[in-house]
Amino acid sequence: MDYELSETSRLLDIMSASGRMMTKIVGKQDQTTIIQTTFPTPWNNHRVIYLNFDLWMNLPKAQRDLIMLRTVSWLGKIQWFKPSINQGIFGVGIVGIISQLIEADLIGILVSSSLTTIGLIRIWQSNHNTEAELAADEMAIRVATRRGYEAPSAANHLLQGIENVAKIEGRNNFHFAELIRSQNLKAIAGLSPVGVPERVRKE
Repeated sequence: MDYELSETSRLLDIMSASGRMMTKIVGKQDQTTIIQTTFPTPWNNHRVIYLNFDLWMNLPKAQRDLIMLRTVSWLGKIQWFKPSINQGIFGVGIVGIISQLIEADLIGILVSSSLTTIGLIRIWQSNHNTEAELAADEMAIRVATRRGYEAPSAANHLLQGIENVAKIEGRNNFHFAELIRSQNLKAIAGLSPVGVPERVRKE
């Protein structure tokens, strides 16, 4: 549809150059959520974002901008091969599986598969923890300030976007991460003197 193409073009235009290069927006009218992503695989550089455009267009433009920038920021932070203990465990597991397959060592394959699974779980968790969620919001706000938004208003638009997405999707309650994000956004927007404690950010 024409409005899907024009909206996709507009959304790509507000992204950073790196976000634009890695992001692919796909219409998916049968999904019950407004916006959805899949956790990217290590062999695929593209980050696919699925939109139910019929629901998406019910959001005000500024909220759509901030929600998209936030999603792209979160996806851009996912790095499979950034040096860390989690990537190390995953890498050792993969190498172990390959070597044990060559040697046809069943026990070795099971051990290596376990290491790979542990590494995968840890990588997934590190990208879904509180710190990663808040960092994505804050990065989106920084990008938005380069697109003409003031930081407090950008934070407020994202805050309202979280609330409206839940309402449109028919959810009566926020997820835990949404509650923490909302408190942090209220502080950035100047709507609350209380931010998110450092201890909570690290959880």
